[in-house]
Amino acid sequence: MLLLGSLSGGGAERVAVNLMNRCDPLAVDLRLGLLRRAGRYLDEVDPCRIVEPRIARTGAPAALRAPADIAGMVRSVRPQVLMSFGMGLNMLSWLALRGLGGHRPAWICREDSNADAEIAALTTGRLGRAAVRAAIAHVYRAADARLAVSRDLASRLERGFALPDGGTRVIHNPIDLARIARSAARPLASAPERPFIVTAGRLTHQKGHDLLIDAFAASAAARPMDLVILGEGPLEGALRARAARLGVEGRVMFPGFQANPWAWFARARLFVLPSRWEGFGNVVAEALACGVPTLVTDCDFGPREQVAHGQSGWVVAASDGAALGVGLERLIADDALASRLAAGGRVRAGAFDIDAIARTYADFFVENAAVFAEPVRPAPRETDGRWPRHAAAAPARPAA
Repeated sequence: MLLLGSLSGGGAERVAVNLMNRCDPLAVDLRLGLLRRAGRYLDEVDPCRIVEPRIARTGAPAALRAPADIAGMVRSVRPQVLMSFGMGLNMLSWLALRGLGGHRPAWICREDSNADAEIAALTTGRLGRAAVRAAIAHVYRAADARLAVSRDLASRLERGFALPDGGTRVIHNPIDLARIARSAARPLASAPERPFIVTAGRLTHQKGHDLLIDAFAASAAARPMDLVILGEGPLEGALRARAARLGVEGRVMFPGFQANPWAWFARARLFVLPSRWEGFGNVVAEALACGVPTLVTDCDFGPREQVAHGQSGWVVAASDGAALGVGLERLIADDALASRLAAGGRVRAGAFDIDAIARTYADFFVENAAVFAEPVRPAPRETDGRWPRHAAAAPARPAA
């Protein structure tokens, strides 16, 4: 069972949907556990394979209800393996699984973001952050397996939380190359008439759109061009105001969330990821697949593993508007370099294709399911929803 809060989001949600649809059903029988049945990707998953809390609880905050909800979903499906996505759900899963004793599934903690940044957002003060860090370290140690989406992220987790070196599996996020190619070729009615630069991501501080607007406004090479920022988020108003203050409001577009961002990528003169930090950066792999010259920041984590500087893309310093501007100038002015990077990017994108990565995930799930002495399948339920008394329990195993 893959566990998410909902399908309202970006990278992790897209990964879960890809795995649900592309993992070999003869190798693994996947279920998608959602604490809340919501999100743009719901239509892409077989509803019969979605698991949600059976009892609607009211009156208590969602975070307080979540451990009981997760435990209930695990009891109803009885998966051999549970994989939780992200720091928040990892902590909630640890609480939920403690109550299941020796009958809990093998548990994979999956991390795809910057834990330091998330801890800083959760609490202020040295003591508060130290307490949160200690709790998270305990959660990581309690898991049967840890998975990170980039090598740098795995190393940071192991160093930052005193975990065994090399004990964190790394599997990059998958992208569906065939779907991207089909979607990229579809007409785009609302594209700018002028050449344009494109970026995509939630409109938050992390994504660095403010830095890109600054660099775009200052770039002489970009003056004949527009900037398209795909996505939604709390900073849209501030970003629009920034563009107006810099005199480029007429050249910066905010089309919002796009179900087919790849049609934008394929028609752009340049794709830019200006992020201050990432976990992996799905849109980078997708941009490479679309054959658009790609400029990324050397941020923690992911992009520097996805893009080889000067071969499959261009890498500049993170959180540095001036460096971003220099990169824009270089790639806009040098057509030969841009074409070479676009060709190299297409080749590089093959490393992230869903079919190969889905097989890697399936092998990882099977490997973790092997802690059971025999296969465990959901037993039939009586009409009142209780497990029959004769239903075989999962073999006992040590609790977290």
